[in-house]
Amino acid sequence: MNIHDLCDYIIVKVNAGGEALDNLKLQKLMYYCQAWYAAFNDGQKLVESDFQAWVHGPVSREIFDRFRDTKTLYSSVGECDVRKGFSFDSLGESEKLLIDNVLNVYVKFSGAELEQMTHMEDPWLEARNGYSPAQRCEVPISVKSMGDYYRKRLN
Repeated sequence: MNIHDLCDYIIVKVNAGGEALDNLKLQKLMYYCQAWYAAFNDGQKLVESDFQAWVHGPVSREIFDRFRDTKTLYSSVGECDVRKGFSFDSLGESEKLLIDNVLNVYVKFSGAELEQMTHMEDPWLEARNGYSPAQRCEVPISVKSMGDYYRKRLN
C-alpha cells in the first residue's frame, strides 16, 4: 500500500467520525496501523515506507515532507488536505478493516498522548538507543521489532 493512500484514508475516516486530527496524531495513527499490521501478518509491512524514530515519536518522512510547507506539528489536518483523486478503492478490504480497528482503539487519544505511548514502547526505544531525548534521529523503526512487540501484546 502507498503511504499517501493510508494517510488520506485516515484523514477522511477520522474527520468523518468528528474527531480532532492534527499532524502529530496523524503520524502516530499511521505508525500504529503499520505496527499492528506487522503483528498480525508475521512482520509484513502495510506500507512500504519506513517510520523513523524522531524526538516526537514515529514519523513517516514522506508524509512529513508532504505537509512540510503547510503544517506544523500541531496543525489541524482535514479533508481539504486529502489528495485529489484519492479513492477508498485504492485500499483492500482486509487493510481497511485493520485500519478501522486501529482507529477505533487509538483515535480517542490526542497526538501528545499517542506520542507518550510510543515513547514507552520497545520499537521506538530500540531505534533511538544511544540518542539523547532531544537529539535528532532518523533511524528507521524495525518492522520486525514492531511485529514482535505488538504480537506479544496480544497475548
